[in-house]
Amino acid sequence: MNEFHDNLWAPWRMEYIESLDASGKQPECFLCHYRDMPDDAAQHVIFRGSSSLVLMNRFPYTNGHLLIAPLAHKADLLDLSKDEASDLWERTRDAKVVLDHVLGAHGYNIGINLGRCAGAGLPGHVHVHIVPRWNGDTNFMAVLGDVRVIPQSLDKLYARLVASWSELGRSAPKSES
Repeated sequence: MNEFHDNLWAPWRMEYIESLDASGKQPECFLCHYRDMPDDAAQHVIFRGSSSLVLMNRFPYTNGHLLIAPLAHKADLLDLSKDEASDLWERTRDAKVVLDHVLGAHGYNIGINLGRCAGAGLPGHVHVHIVPRWNGDTNFMAVLGDVRVIPQSLDKLYARLVASWSELGRSAPKSES
């Protein structure tokens, strides 16, 4: 029997684990926190507009996994005004253009998880997930070890996404914090 084990270090996961309360839930809405206490670079917010924000998922499924959320704390698409809903999808389109430019993904999963049973980790604040995908990106790590391999640091990718957002002239410029 082998006494030694290989380790796959994922230190950012501890930040997520420590953010959960004893019941396994996050104690506050991080999207509202980012809205109210902006620190765009630390929070990896790529775009902040008058109705929505675009940010990197801190616990991504793949490299470039973004979240697009209305600034208003609303749980369901039906709670959004027509303008909020329109802005949400416009920012989703902008995010896809930027990801195409920076990462050259072969495809995307774009969707919304409504309700905890549907996989919503933050069921009280509706948001869109945009997950870049590449041909052949499914590998054995998720099957054997319940592990995802993310090939680039959040900070390095954040810098590239912010630069591309500006370079491509997507919407209004990101606010400075």
